[in-house]
Amino acid sequence: MQTPVGATAKARPPLSVPFFYGWVAVALSFLTTLVGAGVRSAPTVFIHPLEMEFGWSRAEIAFAVSINLFLYGLAGPLSGWLLDRFGSRRVMAASLALMAVGVGLTTLMREYWQLLVLWGVVIGLGAGGTASVLSATVANRWFVARRGVVLGFLNSAGSTGQLIFLPLLMTVIVTAGWRGGSLLLFTAVFLMIPLVALWMRDDPADIGLTPYGAAPLSASGGAGASAADTARVPLSAALKTSTFWLLAGSYFVCGATANGLVGTHLIPHAIDRGIPAITAAASVGVMGGLNFVGTTLSGWVIDYVPAKKWLALVFVLRAVSLFILPFVTDFSGLFIFAAIYGLDWFATVAPTIAIASDTFGKRSVGIIYGWIFVFHQTGGALAATAAGAVRVSFGEYHYAFIAGGIMALIAAGLALSIRSRPLAPPLAARPDAARV
Repeated sequence: MQTPVGATAKARPPLSVPFFYGWVAVALSFLTTLVGAGVRSAPTVFIHPLEMEFGWSRAEIAFAVSINLFLYGLAGPLSGWLLDRFGSRRVMAASLALMAVGVGLTTLMREYWQLLVLWGVVIGLGAGGTASVLSATVANRWFVARRGVVLGFLNSAGSTGQLIFLPLLMTVIVTAGWRGGSLLLFTAVFLMIPLVALWMRDDPADIGLTPYGAAPLSASGGAGASAADTARVPLSAALKTSTFWLLAGSYFVCGATANGLVGTHLIPHAIDRGIPAITAAASVGVMGGLNFVGTTLSGWVIDYVPAKKWLALVFVLRAVSLFILPFVTDFSGLFIFAAIYGLDWFATVAPTIAIASDTFGKRSVGIIYGWIFVFHQTGGALAATAAGAVRVSFGEYHYAFIAGGIMALIAAGLALSIRSRPLAPPLAARPDAARV
C-alpha cells in the first residue's frame, strides 16, 4: 500500500480500505464499464422483438445500431478530453445519467425516429464515456507496476457485461417483453450513479497517494514525479507518426469484426440457423466468460511480451473464428466459435493502449487513444450496416463473416508493421514495462 504524504482532511480516501485505494477506483471503473457494455450491446437482443412489434426491417434496426456504434466511438476523444480536464468521477457519473435517461425513455418508444434518437444518439454518446478510454485513463493514472494486468482486467468488463446482461435480457424479453428488459437496464445504470459519486477519485494525488509502483513523492510533492507524468504529446504530433495510423487501421478492423459484425449480428444469425433465442444468447455468455480469461491474460502477457506481436496473434485467432462461423449450423458449432472468438474478443484493447501509452505518454493517452477508438467504432458502424445489407440481399451472413476473417488477417499485418518510438519522456524504468 502506498503511504500518504502530507495528507490533510481534504486529501484522504473517501472509503477506508486496508489496501491501495487505486483498486477501489479500478473496481468502480470495472462496474461502470460492465453496465455500460450491457446497455450498449442490448440492441442485439431487441432486434427480433422490435421487428415483430413495429415491423421495422433488419437493415433499419441495424442502421440505428450503426449510429450507436459510431457515436460511441466519436465520444471517445471527447470523453478523453473530458477525463483529462474534469476527471473520471464526473465523466462516469454524467455518462451513467445520460444512459439512464436514454434507456428509461425507450419504454415509451413508438416511432422509428425515436429508436434512432434514443438507442442511436443518446445511449451511444452516454456509453462512450464508459468505453476503453476510461480504462486507459484509470490504469495509467493509478498504476505504474501491474499496469498491464489492470488494463486487461478493466477491458474484460465489456465482455463480462455482455456475459451477464445478454442472456438475462433475453430471458426477461421472452417472459416479460422487451420493455421489461429496458427497465432492467435502467435499474442497473441508476444504481451505479451514487457509488461513483461517493467513492470514485480521479488521481492518486487527490488523496495524498502516488501511483502504485511509482517512486514516492517527496515532502514537496514533486521529486518523485517522472517527466512523463506531466508531459503531453499534442494530437497534431501523434498524427504525423506511423504508429498512430497503424493502430487506427488495426482498430478499424477490430471494431468491424467485433461490435459491428459479431456483436450486432451473431444472435440474429444463430436464430436464422434455427438455434433458439435463449440458447443463442447463452453462446454470448460463453464468449464473455472466455473473454474474461483472454482479456485478463492479454494484459498480463504484454507486461512481458512485445505488445505488437501479441496484438497480431490476437487478430490471427479472430480470423480463424470468423472463417468457422459460416459453417455453424447448431449449438455445438456455435459453442466452438464462441470459445475461439471469446478468447480474443476484447484482447486487442490492452496491447493497443500499451503501445499508445508508451509512444505518446500517459498524460496524452486519453485524447490520443480516444481518436484511435473513433476508428474502432467507425469500423463497427460500417460493418453493422454492411452486414445487415448482406443479410437482406443474400438471405444469410456468410459473405460478411468471410470478409471479416480476411480483414482480421490484414490487421495482423498492420500490427506487425508498427515501429514506434516514445514521443514523450519515458516512464520510470520498471520490470513490467510493455515492450513495443
